[in-house]
Amino acid sequence: MVSYAEKLAAHGHLRLTPALLEQLGRISISTVRRILQRVQQDQPRRKRRPSLTRNGLLAGVPAVRIPWNETRPGHVEVDLVHHCGRYAGGEYVHTLHIVDVASGWSEMVAVLGRSYLVMQDGVERCAQRLPFPVLEIHPDNGSEFFNAHLVRFFGELFTGAALSRSRPWQKNDNRFVEHRNGALIRGWVGHERLDSVAQVKALNAFYEKLRIYHNLFQPVMRLMRKTYDHETQRVRRYWDTPRTPFDRLLASGAMSAAVAHQLQRLYDRADPLTLRQELETDVRAPFALPGAQRGRSESVYATLLPSHPMYASTPRKEEALLPGDIFK
Repeated sequence: MVSYAEKLAAHGHLRLTPALLEQLGRISISTVRRILQRVQQDQPRRKRRPSLTRNGLLAGVPAVRIPWNETRPGHVEVDLVHHCGRYAGGEYVHTLHIVDVASGWSEMVAVLGRSYLVMQDGVERCAQRLPFPVLEIHPDNGSEFFNAHLVRFFGELFTGAALSRSRPWQKNDNRFVEHRNGALIRGWVGHERLDSVAQVKALNAFYEKLRIYHNLFQPVMRLMRKTYDHETQRVRRYWDTPRTPFDRLLASGAMSAAVAHQLQRLYDRADPLTLRQELETDVRAPFALPGAQRGRSESVYATLLPSHPMYASTPRKEEALLPGDIFK
């Protein structure tokens, strides 16, 4: 403390006397703590940084659950799946996953990090592919979803759609997308770390096929009702007839005639067995590519769609029609 006080005095922040120097040289740590405690009690308490709830960003969004028996397509749950492996440091790949509650339709896209730039790009990609209008968008309370920029973007992209959120610490409020995270994303991609631009692109190429395989050819079941048996103390669940998300959307009438026709043509042309075999091969591609090099940052701009506003001034070349483009 003596040397530090002398340094402060040399810069004019403190006036030292021999008596003060002598006291600083023999003061004990316990005395310092008691003095600091008295000073802190006398000073006004610092205001804590307002949370998202207090500053109104979350307070204005209802914390609810989408009803399990919702029948209208368009009420979607949104979540992020982390591909960090055992090490959560640095920037790594996430899967932005959107699931429609009524039909089970799933859209997924890989993004590098969780910045507003890549989150906007990922949400826009999924929105372009959804074959029905969005009536409600329901993420959890993560800051990657609830920041001023993305909340504003939700309102611009999904005009007229309601924005809701999960209750804090209630993971089961997003139960439909959480189930698909495990059965679909983790079931195929697993838990290994992905953190390079090349791996993002390879994973998105894989997702282009996975979304077609799941939405057009994989039946899903919907819970119809459940009863409680007091004698056995067990809950019994009753499910409807398994149907694919595509079949459920056709029956709902939520798609336009043009989109339904395009999806039907894709369904008629696609070979599910060949598609499955290609998926089992393509899922290995991201893990065969090198990850990010230590000390060298990856450019997230290389993962964005060419139509992203960042490239608005760059002339685009005509590109081949991708399977996902039929939903635009």
